Amino acid sequence: MKFIDEATIKVFAGDGGNGIATFRREKYEPMGGPSGGDGGKGGSIYAVADRNINTLIDYRYTRSIRAERGENGRKAEQYGAGGEDTVMRVPVGTVISDKATGQMIVDLADDGQRVLLATGGIKGLGNVHFKSSINRAPRQCTQGQEGESFELFLELKVLADVGLLGMPNAGKSTFIRSVSAATPKVAGYPFTTLQPNLGVVRVDANRSFVIADVPGLIEGAADGAGLGVRFLKHLSRTSLLLHLVDIAPLDGVTDPVAEAKAIVNELKKHDETLYEKPRWLVLNKVDMVEDPDKVTAEFKKRFDWDGPVYAISAINGKGCKQLTYDIMDHMDAVKRQEEEEKDRNEQVSASEQ
Repeated sequence: MKFIDEATIKVFAGDGGNGIATFRREKYEPMGGPSGGDGGKGGSIYAVADRNINTLIDYRYTRSIRAERGENGRKAEQYGAGGEDTVMRVPVGTVISDKATGQMIVDLADDGQRVLLATGGIKGLGNVHFKSSINRAPRQCTQGQEGESFELFLELKVLADVGLLGMPNAGKSTFIRSVSAATPKVAGYPFTTLQPNLGVVRVDANRSFVIADVPGLIEGAADGAGLGVRFLKHLSRTSLLLHLVDIAPLDGVTDPVAEAKAIVNELKKHDETLYEKPRWLVLNKVDMVEDPDKVTAEFKKRFDWDGPVYAISAINGKGCKQLTYDIMDHMDAVKRQEEEEKDRNEQVSASEQ
């Protein structure tokens, strides 16, 4: 299935049905009084996050979605039926915003999360509601109100704990195949991933994390070159970034340090928040060099890097197991920190009440 992560769509909630003005005209009650029923309420439009959906392809070519209109009232005090609600099922991780204002409406980060997007119109009232002691034969009735309508922007941000950064052909797809059950395309010739891939990395029976591979960045990406910058939003939810670097380029001329610096510069230009995320350096393809330790030391010195660094070979798995265990430990520490912060906030809120 083609991966679609953005869509614009207009939603129209159903209009309320109209009330009517009628009178009972039966054989023995020629002046039976008002009997006009109310209209039905217009159907509303909801969005629901569904973990079984992976893409916004269903909304890519759908220009509008409409909920059902409420039925008009009928005689004999019969009320019109309410319009059916419409439910838009979207992938978990979908952010829905008002297209006109850019204001976020909801971030559907949990499976089954449901939100009202557009409210159906209020029903019109029949003339039975206007009967009084001084107005025994009212001819008033009201029209149903229009349902709400909006133009919405849907944006999918995949849910992952760890994100992969790097130039095309840095070995990100090979790495994700090596450590998870994901099967992105890899080959023995230069090409780049065209869509994000997710993989679940299980370090033991009860411990796992999700890793995301996005199309590679190139120099000038922040100014619109290449594909990668478009997909950087998928890394916004991650807690850790792995910067993969090819230390053995096929052409033997490309400078890995220069490429690594270019990636960091593009990341900073595009999104300062993403740039500030914890980032580990992963030097890939150590099986292609004679002295990995020497190459690693020289790279760190030229790159001026004092953070975590790992030397691996994604194609044969060398160093990958230790890296995944360290990532899992990092994720556990982040989770503990979040839980402690949540407990502190709850205690502060309780003390203020």
